[in-house]
Amino acid sequence: MTSVKPATRNAYCIALQPICDSQLSHVADELLYRASSGAVSAVIDDPVMATARACNAAFYETGIEALCGSRKLFFNAPRDWLLKPDLLPPDVEQVVIEVLENVEGDPEVMQALYEVKARGYTLALDDFVLTPQTRPLLDIADIIKLDMLEQPPKAGELDIYKAKGIRLLAEKVEDRESFETCRDMGFSLFQGYFYAHPTVKGSAAVNRGRNQGAQLQLLGELQKPDVDFDVLEKLLAQDPLLCIRLLRMINSVRYQRLHEIDSLRQAMLLLGLKRLRALVMSLVLANDDPFNMLMLPEMLTRAAMCERLAKDYHQSPESAFMTGLLSMASLMFNQNLEEFCKQMPLSSQVKSALMGQGGQLGKILKLVMAYEAASLNTLNDQAITKLNHYYLESRSWASETLVGLESI
Repeated sequence: MTSVKPATRNAYCIALQPICDSQLSHVADELLYRASSGAVSAVIDDPVMATARACNAAFYETGIEALCGSRKLFFNAPRDWLLKPDLLPPDVEQVVIEVLENVEGDPEVMQALYEVKARGYTLALDDFVLTPQTRPLLDIADIIKLDMLEQPPKAGELDIYKAKGIRLLAEKVEDRESFETCRDMGFSLFQGYFYAHPTVKGSAAVNRGRNQGAQLQLLGELQKPDVDFDVLEKLLAQDPLLCIRLLRMINSVRYQRLHEIDSLRQAMLLLGLKRLRALVMSLVLANDDPFNMLMLPEMLTRAAMCERLAKDYHQSPESAFMTGLLSMASLMFNQNLEEFCKQMPLSSQVKSALMGQGGQLGKILKLVMAYEAASLNTLNDQAITKLNHYYLESRSWASETLVGLESI
């Protein structure tokens, strides 16, 4: 008889959610922590332990630069951590410490926050609600995060925050209209799912004036096991903006190259086929739409997780990667997924996985998407630990693949 190990305190999932500015540039990420695999939000019995796990995984095991490059990383710190600044992450200039909503501005907390601020950290007030108990926190805050869905600010409160020079971050911005409304209200930072909603970017994607037929040919060529670089170079040349992006990314100062790259062939050889395939396909699918560009880290992370899981299902890593990458095609390419699949030279296994999560590739995709949604109720701790490891590896790879993009 096989015993089933009960869930323990080690079963937790982590993720990063993008934060953008008013120009839809990806400027930061928030490190999210879910204490159980089935939690859709943070339900944490021991906030100190939760913070310790997230801190160890992100800052010590993986490293902040690997996870998010030069972007800021928002980090939730409970009261007990604020009172012990030595526990805080080491990356002072890049980390934004989030003061949780249940923390009040009592003398002990204020003294600790002044010390945290003196060390060089940026301070954000998470899900802030103005009360007599929280008002003292305004004297030390750099950013205020406001829940625009469940607890929007009352009349006049935004003026109080602006008068103190505090930046406003709108949370739970769910659609394009809400984004524009918050922007008009004076918010400069935004977080939510507005960029991933299919209806957000229909007009922007179809009016780009790009040669969609050539783009589909380019995607098709990249599917082939033996890519013909001569054909690939000719197809790339039909998309000048894409070529410019590739060359600028490679010539980014972050590559620290001795000589600049000035030809497509040089760029392709430098990148290598795997990274070239991922990067070109990602940029083609994004189609220069700013909302799509925000989704690139998530798309590449999903693809890389699928690739890593392929060996557990005895599947081709390349096919698994392609399945994950193309699973957002209908959202990003402004095209029905069925029609998109018809125009691509995809194997029947990949098509089955994309269309209905069928077959082994479909199981892989379904598992990764369940991880993203923190809906892993049936998995044991060992499996969840593996997925956490795969996520951090995949996110780091995605960040490295997209290095230099923010400078374009």
